Amino acid sequence: MPELRENVRALLTLIARWCGYGSALFLAAMMFITVIDVVLRAVFNLPVTGTYDLVQLFLVGTVFLSIPDVFLRDRNIVIDFVDHVFGARVVGALKLIANILAVLFLAVLCWRMFPPALDSARFHEVSPDLSIPMTVHWVLMIFGILMTLPASAWVLIESAREISHPQGRQ
Repeated sequence: MPELRENVRALLTLIARWCGYGSALFLAAMMFITVIDVVLRAVFNLPVTGTYDLVQLFLVGTVFLSIPDVFLRDRNIVIDFVDHVFGARVVGALKLIANILAVLFLAVLCWRMFPPALDSARFHEVSPDLSIPMTVHWVLMIFGILMTLPASAWVLIESAREISHPQGRQ
């Protein structure tokens, strides 16, 4: 059983890492196109056509592909003022509840993303300047959430294990 847990964790880490590489690539591209646009606009008065469309697409890739790693590392933004008031059992229970809600939220979010994504494809929605199909944006968003679901489920399982084995992970 511990070997299976290690293999699952390794697979999830690999998926999160590759999503992170994609996110970093989109971030670098977003910074590159922005700098090029600013320099060309300032020096030669030649703005890059479609910068807004590209930055929008790259931002979607940056954000949604970074989420699996955030969940897998359990690095979501938290406010820990309760940690100092209540004991470890209450904090563990709150963490478990938060992880249950996170998995449910991600599942519902993914499920609710499909209808507008299909509408976008059906009506051939495109970006204003470069006519990039909006389905590309939707695919990145849905892919990022789909890759986050296993990571969030893993964190949920681990938080449940921590409650059932309060002395440490076993």
